[in-house]
Amino acid sequence: MQTRNIIIIGAGHNGLVAAFYLARAGLKPLVLERRAIVGGACVTEEFHPGFRASLAHSAGPLLPQVINDLQLQRHGLEFIDSPVRVAALNLDGPPLCIYEDAKRTAGELAAHSRKDSEKYSEFGSCFANIGRTLRPLLTMTPPNIDAPSKSELWSLGKLGWKIRGLGKKDEYRLLRYGPMAVADLAAEWFENELLRAIVAARGVFGAFAGPWSAGTTAPLLLQAAMDGHALAPAAFVKGGMGALTQALAKAATEAGAEIRTNAEVANIQIENGYATGVVLATGDEISGHGLVSNADPKSTFLKLVDATELDPGFIQKIRNLRAHGAVAKVNLALSALPKFRGLGDDDADEKLSSRIHVGPDIDYLERAFDAAKYGDFSPRPYMDITIPSLSDPLLAPKGAQVMSIHVQFAPYKLKDGDWNSRREELGEAVVKVLSDYAPNLKESIVARQVVTPLDLERTYGLSGGHIHHGEMSLDQLFAFRPLIGWAQYRTPIKGLYLCGAGTHPGGGVTGAPGLNASREIVKEMKRLKASSQSNAKNQLLAITRSECDRCPPAVIAPCRLRSAVRPSRLPPRSPPW
Repeated sequence: MQTRNIIIIGAGHNGLVAAFYLARAGLKPLVLERRAIVGGACVTEEFHPGFRASLAHSAGPLLPQVINDLQLQRHGLEFIDSPVRVAALNLDGPPLCIYEDAKRTAGELAAHSRKDSEKYSEFGSCFANIGRTLRPLLTMTPPNIDAPSKSELWSLGKLGWKIRGLGKKDEYRLLRYGPMAVADLAAEWFENELLRAIVAARGVFGAFAGPWSAGTTAPLLLQAAMDGHALAPAAFVKGGMGALTQALAKAATEAGAEIRTNAEVANIQIENGYATGVVLATGDEISGHGLVSNADPKSTFLKLVDATELDPGFIQKIRNLRAHGAVAKVNLALSALPKFRGLGDDDADEKLSSRIHVGPDIDYLERAFDAAKYGDFSPRPYMDITIPSLSDPLLAPKGAQVMSIHVQFAPYKLKDGDWNSRREELGEAVVKVLSDYAPNLKESIVARQVVTPLDLERTYGLSGGHIHHGEMSLDQLFAFRPLIGWAQYRTPIKGLYLCGAGTHPGGGVTGAPGLNASREIVKEMKRLKASSQSNAKNQLLAITRSECDRCPPAVIAPCRLRSAVRPSRLPPRSPPW
């Protein structure tokens, strides 16, 4: 049997971030990845000869602290910035674009709505202000609800003071926005339907929820905490998102971590309530002093841990975690860039190098969700699209393009049929809707790949096909993620920790869960080491006192250990035992 200091299950981006920080602390982690490549869902793979696409097609964005600590640029990471955050396709004219430059955005909005143009600046300032206030939450360990420590109370107090400093208007907005339906938020700020849909789409991205669902504004608050903007950026990586996890792997390895691929963990070994190691699918056993799971909570506790090791109530709560996948992915290999309505050759490259939104209004998004609620995929889905080969030509053959399409809503469980028989039906529905915006799309398609929610579970290990390891709703965030009482990256199994997107602050390619988990694990390891050393010292002193009591008082002083117990009255001599 092999023995390792600490074992990490899964080489997704959070697992690799955790591996780096644990290695830097001197723990020499072993990372076990079931697939042949590292990255988890953050990978770039060839789906047709010469054409490569990423499963997660945009970064979170990654925390600046992670980028700097791991020195990712030195390991080959190169971000590709776009001046456009999102371009919303429009059947009646040119796309509506949200730029990184707020003034440029306001100028474009003026052509659609003077009111929206004037309000956009205030909208941006509001979320930037709230985002700055909430930013400490991203790297904060949620408090122990039952018995918060002094440091936890102090951190929460500082956050509360920051919230008080928002000013009455934004403080009031923050309190309202948390439980608010994102459709109401969008309508409160803007009157243009397409702009409302752009805002609302970010609240339901990856979620089994529609824009009228309560609490769907919360993801916009989290996004604002990450980069000061309610709408996610077009954060691309040269070489695809797989290049990001390759850089993370290099940084972790250089720090002292070991990474093994094709090493599927079949079972977590537990003795007397302590995690002691893992059993691989090959039957090999590896023991460890600590285990860290980058898998989602359902996979960890319902598949890798024997049910007899957990309280039935805890198991029931894990089963009740809302993690119903509603996302599919369609990749298109294109012989050339399609001609989109309202775009000329002079501005197509710039606007299409961003995230591309398909969903003309709030009702369209809600109807797309309605289909999923009743067990079917939407014939007219909401789509978040990128064409990464426009800014990174090496992802496709010369002159050709790759189109990466995030599709909602496509439920994990279908009422009629199954995903094996209806896979291409979804692909056809996506192409049909896109052809309304790009009439020559079909003739430029060389190949198509459809990744269903079932594929997300089977290939990438995402329970229920949920890309965030569970819903990002108020009842499953912060101190409630994954469960109340277990939000501090620890688990009921001593020595077993979580570091994936199922922990605070949740999904997206940010690296925050891995960073936070590693900090708590290092603290726990130091505490256990100090406790062990203290116990050993106390045992030694107890033995010394016992032996001293056997000697006459006049001859006590035989050794340095005894001198700590009784003062010496005679010159030291060899101990009698």
